[in-house]
Amino acid sequence: MKRYTAVIEKCSDTGLYVGFVPGFPGAHTQAETLDELQKNLQEVIEMLLEDGEPTLEAEFIGTQTVMVN
Repeated sequence: MKRYTAVIEKCSDTGLYVGFVPGFPGAHTQAETLDELQKNLQEVIEMLLEDGEPTLEAEFIGTQTVMVN
């Protein structure tokens, strides 16, 4: 079983959750709920893996909080 880290945001215009896997071209989707987003991400990654293991263009490291005055 492979594990990928997805970044999830919520679009203020549509109210939809948007998820993508950093550095994995084409690994992105959107949904109305987090559960639906999880399912959609799993499906799109499985579909992309049918073409073989990707060479990731970037690696997710983490997040940082930046303070600005």
